Amino acid sequence: MRRTSARRGRSGVALALAGGGPLGAVYEIGALNALAESVEGLDLNGMDQYVGVSAGAFITAGLANGITPAQLCRMFIAGHSAKVPLDPERFLMPAYGELMRRSWQATVLAAQGTVAFVRGGGSRSWMESFQRMTRALPTGLFDNDTIAAYLRKVFEAHGGSDDFRRLRSRLFLVATNLDTGEAAAFGSDGLDHVPISQAIQASAALPGLFPPVEIDGQWFVDGALKKTLHASVVLREGAGLVLCVNPLVPFNAARAMGLGRNDTRHLVDGGLPTVLGQTLRTMIHSRMEVGMARYELEYPNADIVLFEPDHGDSDMFFTNLFSYASRQRLCEHAYQQTRRALLARREELEPKLARHGMRLRLSVLQDASRPLVPAMSTLQRRRSGPLGRTALELNDTLDRLQAQLSRHAAAEQGR
Repeated sequence: MRRTSARRGRSGVALALAGGGPLGAVYEIGALNALAESVEGLDLNGMDQYVGVSAGAFITAGLANGITPAQLCRMFIAGHSAKVPLDPERFLMPAYGELMRRSWQATVLAAQGTVAFVRGGGSRSWMESFQRMTRALPTGLFDNDTIAAYLRKVFEAHGGSDDFRRLRSRLFLVATNLDTGEAAAFGSDGLDHVPISQAIQASAALPGLFPPVEIDGQWFVDGALKKTLHASVVLREGAGLVLCVNPLVPFNAARAMGLGRNDTRHLVDGGLPTVLGQTLRTMIHSRMEVGMARYELEYPNADIVLFEPDHGDSDMFFTNLFSYASRQRLCEHAYQQTRRALLARREELEPKLARHGMRLRLSVLQDASRPLVPAMSTLQRRRSGPLGRTALELNDTLDRLQAQLSRHAAAEQGR
């Protein structure tokens, strides 16, 4: 039976996180840490509803399970955890099972093609006879079963649950049905029996990188194939305020040069990866813009607030995430950028937040020297040995205590 949310009786407050791979997850963690400390009355572990897609599914599931933004930062950005250490290589394990199945299939298909070519007696071309070999191409290079296993350990270690029905809040994780092209919101009625870890595995199964995930005889891939944010899932459930974070925007080189952040005049100079990255971002963002405009028309009484990088943000476009240092720098960058956005958009945001019992902490936002990552770096230097582990466990405990006190204060205020 689903546990009752402490926020029931108030207008629904929801969080919607888009995808974006490791880059998107790092940006979202930085942005969420800024929101958590800058918006009074906002409890990111006590939202009424969450909806996550791909990388956003990882983050929303963690929040719904009581893992604070600060803990997410320590686990995934600073590269350590008191309970379940993160080894980035687990996300790049070859999909041996898929590769072996396809290799065997290639042998069979090659034999069939040879027979067809010989029997054709020259009437069929070599290409016609062997075109079936494309079926033997792997559907993904990396094993996402290891991701699901890791997530189960994370939920268990933090006293959470891998069962949608046991969460305090509604959690929706969106994937795309490969055979129909339709979106599936795991966690909704009829789809809440699926383990959360498996739903995340499906939502983040980007074709080509990870194999499709079989659930109840159906095959699912990345939820971003259908939409970017899927905020409509929580809007249909009556959310009155939806905080949205979209980490991927098309890069504007001219704007970046005007801001003094980049000396690249043409992205074509970056080669194929840069061109493909810009193409993907442009397609995703244009689709999201259409969706946001539709939300405003279909849900005029809902407040929808979107946070995303500046289009001239070269750090978001060119950052290399293969080192902890880069991840820390980008997370800090996202944290500071979101803080600046909150302050700059004060006139727009304050009325919307006030309607839902929240307000901006101006003293926090106006503190230009306030950092995020240095505290994480200090912990990282102390993580070795029993003393370091005790320090990390103490930080986790303090985070949980602070979250509990915030929820208790909000409940008392609502009485």
